[in-house]
Amino acid sequence: MWHTLSNKTRHFFHVVSNIRPVVWIGLYVALTPVFALIYMWLPDSQFRIPDGAGTDFGSWLYYSIVTITTLGFGDYTPAHGWAQAVTAVEVMCGLILLGFFLNAVGSMKSEIDVESEIEKQRAVHFATEREKLLKITPSVMHNLNMFLAYCYAVTTPVAKRDDSDARYNPDFSFKEMTDMFKPSGLPYDRSRKPAAERLMKSAAQTSLVLDSLHQRVDLTLWEDIVDDCFAFVANYQMFSSTDTLSETPQEEARIAKEIATVDGSPEFKPESELYPIAELYYFIKDNASIAAKLETALASIALRHKE
Repeated sequence: MWHTLSNKTRHFFHVVSNIRPVVWIGLYVALTPVFALIYMWLPDSQFRIPDGAGTDFGSWLYYSIVTITTLGFGDYTPAHGWAQAVTAVEVMCGLILLGFFLNAVGSMKSEIDVESEIEKQRAVHFATEREKLLKITPSVMHNLNMFLAYCYAVTTPVAKRDDSDARYNPDFSFKEMTDMFKPSGLPYDRSRKPAAERLMKSAAQTSLVLDSLHQRVDLTLWEDIVDDCFAFVANYQMFSSTDTLSETPQEEARIAKEIATVDGSPEFKPESELYPIAELYYFIKDNASIAAKLETALASIALRHKE
């Protein structure tokens, strides 16, 4: 029984503490005219009233204010039972409401202090994680730039490639991938391997970097970045045509001619020899867009930090 009573008492004070101070002070003020009306309704014989003093509502409002604030000037005094009882009740109500008001003020101050401390810790955590992200950003940006450069090489015929402005075009068409089996021609790529093969190696490296990024930095502080990182890694892991993009030179030439005959967005069945190329087409469309967004977001964070 005592345990139940203790829990109910604790719950009661918890609820009372959560009521805003302005409510308690409002009740405190509102009680004064209520008790003034009660005093006015009681017979004057219940009180000792000074000679010449009034007995209108204003006079009893004055007495009610003096009573609820426990000032007790003594000019108006309760002389008999009902007056004494009502006066005692008003004094108790005033003390209880004042106590609840002070308790609510203390509770609000504690709440403000806790929120302030939480906000301070959040700011420290954000600053720490931002420093980590800024240290890793150059490496991440390098991998994103490399990936986008190889996307450019795969989706741009050799005759149209410009080493000075290797800028990926998100609106490329399927037939523009005819030279994906030729070397990328990028100044830092001396391997002479097919651009598609180099692209997939770059995608693997970028996926690895982005996967480790969220393990080293709390990216939940930047929701757009964490979502894009997961999307890039997931797209790479679901890409199933990595091992079928390399063919003999003769086959590559024949496939390139078939690519050049396709208009619009490709739709092939899994058994089609152009299916891996179509899958690569959509892989580039999705992940190049994600890489560009990540590049912009990271650059924006670095720029804001400098400011």
